[in-house]
Amino acid sequence: MDIPGDKRLAAAVVTDDEGRVLLVRRSEHERFLPRVWGVPCGKLEPGESAPDGALRELKEETGLLGEIVRKVGESSFLSEYAGHEIKNWQENFLVRPLSRDVVLPSPDQDHAWLRPSELTGVDIDAYNLDIVRQALTAS
Repeated sequence: MDIPGDKRLAAAVVTDDEGRVLLVRRSEHERFLPRVWGVPCGKLEPGESAPDGALRELKEETGLLGEIVRKVGESSFLSEYAGHEIKNWQENFLVRPLSRDVVLPSPDQDHAWLRPSELTGVDIDAYNLDIVRQALTAS
């Protein structure tokens, strides 16, 4: 069996002109955090830079085009694959949307543009909430 090593990821915290943040609810068919709200995020392709990966994941997960405003920080978490613990290293970016129409890949997903005060009104995990707060407080 091929056991993966550490994974590199990138996340896009998208904010609009009104200061709202885009959250996406994961499909109920996801193995990891099904139906949990969070920011567009995913694994980097081999040789892909983190900024490029964040924008690619944004396009794949929401259909939106975006541009990186700035890197807002890094985070990490542990996950499990086939009984083995994997360390996930994630770079987080503040992104400005260049398009407006959100198109989700799965019909059981949802999205919402939320003001910072509304974030805790959805089922967002502490990890994603921390990433959003990191992006909103970075100057």
